[in-house]
Amino acid sequence: MFYHDDKLQYPVEVEEPDPAFAKMLQEAIGGVEGEMRVCLQYMFQAFGVPDEHAEYRKLLMETAVEEIGHIEMLATAVAKNLEGAPTELREEMSNDGAVNAAMSGMLPRQYLSAGMNAMPIDANGNAFNASYVVASGNLAADMYANVMAESTGRLLAARLWEMTDDPGMKDMLSYLVARDAMHQNQWLKALHSLGDPEDPFDHLPIPNTFPEEEMPDEFDYSFMSTTRDGEEYEAPWTQGPSVDGKEDFSFVWEGDMEGAMRDISGADPDTHNEVASDDD
Repeated sequence: MFYHDDKLQYPVEVEEPDPAFAKMLQEAIGGVEGEMRVCLQYMFQAFGVPDEHAEYRKLLMETAVEEIGHIEMLATAVAKNLEGAPTELREEMSNDGAVNAAMSGMLPRQYLSAGMNAMPIDANGNAFNASYVVASGNLAADMYANVMAESTGRLLAARLWEMTDDPGMKDMLSYLVARDAMHQNQWLKALHSLGDPEDPFDHLPIPNTFPEEEMPDEFDYSFMSTTRDGEEYEAPWTQGPSVDGKEDFSFVWEGDMEGAMRDISGADPDTHNEVASDDD
């Protein structure tokens, strides 16, 4: 269950309303790097955590609900940037909402569909897409996905911070940048706690439960080059010990692979894939 408080998690102030910036803030709500994505990602990951890993479920749910607070903050920021739009802009939009809203740089639907409020959409007006959410059921895989989500989210918040001169917006965004730094660290810490605490990569490769005897030995630690000449070169991923410490990296050229020629007989005639000729 969830509990709600009328207070915002962090102050949201707008000194100079900017409808165009309200549009940009939508990316941090409903975009692929946004708060809706991480909120639902952590929540659905938590739903799948078994009782034996209850501490990770608690961690995920704690952060999922924190992200709801971030959505609330950003929605408030969008509304404040829109509700303070100049009176003449509102008068123009009352005559021709879509045209004038587009000319002002804001999203027309923020006016037409939401009455000058935030929506679950990105900066281009696309509806939030739940396919952004990663919840694989494997804690290690999910923690890597979470680090990536927080990394791109922090990058987005930093870019938004650079786009505005409004002190209130800069303050709010700097808070989100700080929280994303913490979240990156907490997911990495959780990841390292899944295995040997003395070996931060003990969980690799993911999944680490697949029987090793079922894998061809020559391919699990070989870097495959697809260049035309196949010339071998030295790099950290073509030689030396692997990150998990189980093998040494090696170099193979795709041109030396012994795969069979592609042989496909064609689909069933009922698919009507074939183009009939005049002789048929």
